[in-house]
Amino acid sequence: MKNTTIYKSFILTASLGLTLMGCGSDKKQTADTTAAVPVTVADVDTGDSSTILAGSGQIKAVNSATLSTRMMGYVESLPVKIGQKVNKGDLLISINNVDLRAKKAQVEASITEATVAFNNAKKDYERFQNLFKESSATQKELDDMTARYEMAKARLEAANQMKNEVNSQFAYANIRAPFNGVVTNTYIDEGAMANPGVPLVSVESPGGFEVEAKVAENNISAIKVGTTAQVLVKALDTTLTGEVSELSASAQNTGGQYIMKVALDKTEAKILSGMYATIRLETEQKGYGNDMVVVPSKALVHKGQLTGVYTLGQDNVALLRWLRLGENYGEEVEVLSGLSKGDQYIVSAEGKLYNGVKVSIQ
Repeated sequence: MKNTTIYKSFILTASLGLTLMGCGSDKKQTADTTAAVPVTVADVDTGDSSTILAGSGQIKAVNSATLSTRMMGYVESLPVKIGQKVNKGDLLISINNVDLRAKKAQVEASITEATVAFNNAKKDYERFQNLFKESSATQKELDDMTARYEMAKARLEAANQMKNEVNSQFAYANIRAPFNGVVTNTYIDEGAMANPGVPLVSVESPGGFEVEAKVAENNISAIKVGTTAQVLVKALDTTLTGEVSELSASAQNTGGQYIMKVALDKTEAKILSGMYATIRLETEQKGYGNDMVVVPSKALVHKGQLTGVYTLGQDNVALLRWLRLGENYGEEVEVLSGLSKGDQYIVSAEGKLYNGVKVSIQ
C-alpha cells in the first residue's frame, strides 16, 4: 500500500513537471516569433575633408526682372498671361494716365510757340548783324537783339527737354519687355489701380539658372569665386554641377552669414525657378567638413523639447539616442553631439519604433 502511494506521487510530480516544461517552451516560442520592424538604416555621414555643406537656397533665373511703374493710374491693358513668351520691346502692361497726356499736349504746344519765337528772333538777329556791319545799327541794338535771340533759343531747348521728360514718363505708362523671355507672374488685373513701386509683372529669360545661399563665417575663408559646387535639387532627386559666381565680402547686414551665388551648368534636367536646392562645395583646403555630422530631418524623433534619432544597437534592436543639433541645410541637419563616425541610425521604419524593439534591416 505504501509503495502504491509513493508510485502515484511520482507519476503526479512527473506529469506536473512535463506540463510546466511545455508551458515554458510555448512562451519562448512566442517571444522568438515576434515580428521585427522593417527599417532602413544609414551610416553616419561625416562628410569629406575637402567638401563644405554650404547651405540651401532657391533656384532662380540669372536674367529676371520684376517690373513696376513710377506713376499712378488705372491699368488700361494687360495683353500678356503667365507662361507667355515675349520678345524684347513687347508691350506687357499699359496704364491710362490722363494727366500725363494733358501734359504732353501742353508741352507740344509750348514747343510750337518756342519754335516760332526762335525763328523770328534768329532772323532779326541775323538782320541786325548785317546792319551793324554796315553801320546802320548801334551796338546796343545789336546787343539787345542778341539777348532776345539767346533767350528764344533757351526757351526752345527747355521745351524740348520737357518733351523728353514726358516721353520718359510714358515709358512707365507703357511697360515693355526688357529682354526675350517668359512671363512668370502678373500681380494686377485690368481696371485696377497701379501705384508707384508696386510690382506689376515679372519676366525671366530661361536657360541660365543660379542658386543664392548663405554661408556661415567658419566656412567663408575656404570659398572663392570659381569654387566647384554640387547642387542637390530635391524636387527632381538629382544633383547638378556649378560654380560660385558671386561671393559677398561682408555679413554686416545679413545676420552674420555671407551671401553666395552658384551658377548652374547647362543641363537637360527640368529645373524651374523656385525649386529648393542644397549646395556642397569642393574646396582646395583640407580639413573642412570632416568633423560635421549630418542626418536627414525625416530621421529625427521629437519628444517635447528633446530631439533624437533611433540607432541600431547590438542584436538589431532600436535604441533612442538624444542629439544636440546645429544648423539646418535644406533637408539635412547638423549634429553637434550624440552621433559619431561608425554609428548606424534608422532613417525610416515600417512600424512603430521604441527602445529595445527588434528590427530587420531592409
